[in-house]
Amino acid sequence: AVEQRSATVMGYDYDLFVIGGGSGGLAASKRAAGYGKKVAVADFVKPSPAGTTWGLGGTCVNVGCIPKKLMHTSALIGEAQADAHGLGWDTQASHDWHKMVSSVNNYIKSLNWGQKKDLKSKNVTYINKFASFVDDHTLKLTDKDGNEEQVTAETILIATGGRPNLGGYEGAEECCISSDDIFWQKKAPGKTLVVGAAYISLECAGFLTGLGFDVTVMVRSILLRGFDQEIADKIGAFMEKSGTKFARGLVPSKFEKTEDGRVRVFTKDGEFGIYDTVLLAIGRTGCATWVNLENAGVTHDGKGKIPVDATEKTNKDNIYAIGDVVQGMLELTPVAMAAGQALADRLYGGATKLMDYKLVPTTVFTPLEYGSIGYGEEEAFTKFGKENIIVYQSPIKPLHWATNPSRGDDCYVKLICNKAEKEKVVGVHLLCPDAGEIIQGVAIAVRVGATKADFDDTIGIHPTVAEMITTVTQVKKDGQQMEALGGC
Repeated sequence: AVEQRSATVMGYDYDLFVIGGGSGGLAASKRAAGYGKKVAVADFVKPSPAGTTWGLGGTCVNVGCIPKKLMHTSALIGEAQADAHGLGWDTQASHDWHKMVSSVNNYIKSLNWGQKKDLKSKNVTYINKFASFVDDHTLKLTDKDGNEEQVTAETILIATGGRPNLGGYEGAEECCISSDDIFWQKKAPGKTLVVGAAYISLECAGFLTGLGFDVTVMVRSILLRGFDQEIADKIGAFMEKSGTKFARGLVPSKFEKTEDGRVRVFTKDGEFGIYDTVLLAIGRTGCATWVNLENAGVTHDGKGKIPVDATEKTNKDNIYAIGDVVQGMLELTPVAMAAGQALADRLYGGATKLMDYKLVPTTVFTPLEYGSIGYGEEEAFTKFGKENIIVYQSPIKPLHWATNPSRGDDCYVKLICNKAEKEKVVGVHLLCPDAGEIIQGVAIAVRVGATKADFDDTIGIHPTVAEMITTVTQVKKDGQQMEALGGC
């Protein structure tokens, strides 16, 4: 049996104190409380430079996954009208930005309230104050009016997440917004410049274009660094085809406000253009440096991230970190949640299982969704040797696109297999509508070591996009074009 020690017996106010009320922190706190521990969560949102703030739940709920997916869906509904015409519908709808944002914000606020209720029902103390270290067991809590108090805890979990990096460009904080702001803007963004080439940039640019705005993406080099580059190029091509403009090989140098409130953008070559909105999506920085880690003796990289070991422990035995604040961590909500729950199980439930950070599925919610699990081509060549890798590929055209003459064979599936292990599938990449829904199921097969033969032996569901994963036979070869789709 696990020894159950009371916080008060040990002389501390809490058994576990969690800094940060995002997905990981909340998951850990609730799991720990389930073991009868005295647990508190401190969550306090510093306003963005543009003044945006929000409630309990962290990035995902307030300024990430949830509002992003809803606005992505809104854009897809508009895009689908052209598909509906070919199937007999006469649709002529218009979009109301303010109404969409109000509906999304109201839904988010309901989630904030739900999280508070859930914490209370699970006996977790919620503290709406900013927590920072006094020493390795003591925290200072500061409320919005500057009032301070101190609490102690046997174990402390840092789950502060990260915030957008505005790049330090002249005029950025005065003139630009970030993903912290776009989902709460009541005013339509109008002509928009999105700066950045990672998934947040492309997702935002995609739904803004789909909602009818004039959108340009300023790209320094490649799209979606760290992802399969063939897929990244296909995403860029589809977005351009759909109306998003790309300005490649450029970075901004400064921003200025015009007399009428718009933003004048400069590069090293001079004035680039004037925009109603400039959205900076050039990366995120962990919030480790915000909480006075030096007072507790916790090591960090000076750039907002904390190194941890395989048990999520920092260099201090009683202080742990999970989620986006961790150095080298996958910045994904389900990863933070699973890590937090596994940590609580080990600390208080007698478990020994470590968090498995390998083969984590993910989806980029660009206009054509990109779902993936495992290695990209470039990574697979490096890991297993190019001579051991065989790649199966096929274009895809969803059936509901068939009666829309403007649609092409833009969707795509790729299976990456290791010949040295009986063509074990080491990577699946899917570019199509609802790719996230499909790749979730495929991820299970990849994680248990399925081979190409296992995929081939699985009967597909017809007519679906997903069935292509079970029927793809075309081997990708250098210098050869991909064969076109056949019939049914």
